[in-house]
Amino acid sequence: MTINLRPEQQRVIDLAVQSGAYQSPGEVLDQALEIIREQLELEDWMVEQREAVAAHIEAGFAQAERGELIDGDAALEMLRQRRAERLQSEG
Repeated sequence: MTINLRPEQQRVIDLAVQSGAYQSPGEVLDQALEIIREQLELEDWMVEQREAVAAHIEAGFAQAERGELIDGDAALEMLRQRRAERLQSEG
């Protein structure tokens, strides 16, 4: 396959290789394509989770209307604990 690059695209690839971060133009393109793949997967996840996220938001608004709020510092601590538990179970 032949790809025709615009001069600014070629310049970005050349600068990336010259920086030493990449060994070749192919490696630059591999990284760029990996980033695009990750973005597409994230978009797919967001579409799949849209209804669940909307339900969580709706539940949160209902809790707020009932006055069931959590102090900001307490909320951050709860999130930190959840993250630590998740990391511990993964590790």
